[in-house]
Amino acid sequence: MYAHNCWKLLSAAALILFTTTLSSQTIANEQQPADSAPVQSGVVLHVNADLALVDVVVTDKGKAVHDLDKSKFHLYEDGREQPLRAFDEHKPTATSAVLAVPPQLPPHTFGNTPLYPQTGVFNVLLLDGLNTPQTDQMRARQQMIEYMGKIEPGTMMAVFTLTSRLRMVTGFTTDVAELTRTVKGQKAETPSMLAGATAPDSMDQLHELLQPGGPAAGAMAAFEADVATQVQEERVRITLAAMKQLGLYLSAVPGRKNLIWFTGSLPAALDPFGSLASSAQEMAGYTDEVRRVNDLLTAARVAVYPVDARGLMTLQPFSASNRGPGVSNIGPSLAAFSTQLADEQTAMRQIAEQTGGQAYLNNNDLKGAVASVVENGESYYTIAYTPAAKKFDGSFHKIKVSLDAPGCELAYRRGYYADAAGKSTVLPKGVISPFMASTMHGAPQATQVLFQARVLPASDPQFAGSRLMEGPAGDLTAKLKGPVHRYIVNLTIDAHTLAFTKTSAGSQQAAVDCVLVGYNAEGKQLNYVAGGIPVEVNANQYTEILTRGIPVQLAIDLPAGQQYLRIAIHDTTTDKAGALEVPLTVAAK
Repeated sequence: MYAHNCWKLLSAAALILFTTTLSSQTIANEQQPADSAPVQSGVVLHVNADLALVDVVVTDKGKAVHDLDKSKFHLYEDGREQPLRAFDEHKPTATSAVLAVPPQLPPHTFGNTPLYPQTGVFNVLLLDGLNTPQTDQMRARQQMIEYMGKIEPGTMMAVFTLTSRLRMVTGFTTDVAELTRTVKGQKAETPSMLAGATAPDSMDQLHELLQPGGPAAGAMAAFEADVATQVQEERVRITLAAMKQLGLYLSAVPGRKNLIWFTGSLPAALDPFGSLASSAQEMAGYTDEVRRVNDLLTAARVAVYPVDARGLMTLQPFSASNRGPGVSNIGPSLAAFSTQLADEQTAMRQIAEQTGGQAYLNNNDLKGAVASVVENGESYYTIAYTPAAKKFDGSFHKIKVSLDAPGCELAYRRGYYADAAGKSTVLPKGVISPFMASTMHGAPQATQVLFQARVLPASDPQFAGSRLMEGPAGDLTAKLKGPVHRYIVNLTIDAHTLAFTKTSAGSQQAAVDCVLVGYNAEGKQLNYVAGGIPVEVNANQYTEILTRGIPVQLAIDLPAGQQYLRIAIHDTTTDKAGALEVPLTVAAK
């Protein structure tokens, strides 16, 4: 059970002190958000769902097609047409107009009043330094900065990077200035994966070793082959781990997600169905993990849009940088380069096609590619059917969607694996509620329950002489390392956004859960406070809280450093949530 947390609820008439307890199953796992989000069941495509949802993007000459009737769509599983149980069209919301004028808040005060309409589509920008040359990383970053200057207001986007591991740079936000700062702050990186590998002392020694018939030509060739194999295996391992983390994390975010993946030279082993001629050896040992990643992306409704960060490719064997002792072997080098490039780009196309996205290749307009993904990714149709698969034997079941509209192109997920429930490679069990999803680091801001939060250290002069909570503030306080600093969170909850019921005695009741979760800059959970607040007021008090809101004071202990405080409120009667995230620089003293 959660430890007893002493909170204060200020009604219109009095200060009420009370203690609360709450089941520890909600947040006590202490896992990082990118790894910990259970998958929602019954709403995504997997064999245990009563209904399978398939998102279909329809375009004509690159432009989204709207207002198509359900009768024009036909879905086939393993060649047999399936009756459509549900149908829905999603269109971009006009975001040029702001929903509300941003309130002028006092210092250190934050609010979750929505400024833009909710689009229902979330875009994830993944800047891949693991599989992309440094020079191409810099060019991609510059084009992203240019794109941010033209981004449509209200576009929901998060930014991740991938080098030696996956990192969340910024969570989902519509703040263009924050996104621009984020992308500007990213530097080109080359992950050091082979610290123990040895190499010749100089280029002269390398050229000597590589001369035909040289004293160590055979040994050097073997060395290069071993290094190449080791690098490739590490790339595959790290990339698969990153996709797994993204799938788990995004499964807690409702609706369709567009993963815009700036990369180059994707390993052929990432081809989800091993269709590449050269991928058989690379796939060895990765088949189950690739299938698991595919399942996770399916469950999370993630469409992958690989963008080749190298742009329009040149034939590298003919470039000046490749002149040297091997120039006489330019024919074999060109053939090897062409084969490698074809495999890499085929892997991108396969990943895009199988997840319902699109690959952008041989194009220097990277910012245009992102704009196209965002624009068309918000326009799609969701069709639902009952899966025909009855045997959970791990076999793959193909999905095909056709449309009675000549000239249109369709993008959708092409199938699923019928894995048995409980098998280690299938989706994890468990259900995560929208409220619990709203407590994750970097999750979209929740706006069903509106509130304002003033966040200050307990040492602030404003609290001089005030009676504050004593004892540990948070269930993980005892595990914090170094000096601990207390922060006071004063909430004002908009009573209009809560559901009240009238009691037999004539009073008004509402049931509210409040949660504070502290994360560090790496997204690891540091501490949390959670509990229920029963609200019961008389007629006069009810009128007062409708005008002034419901004040609640919470406290949480955090260590020094750059931290993030997630604040979430849950109306348990309606299952509606409100949440926001506050960056905090916790001083060492």
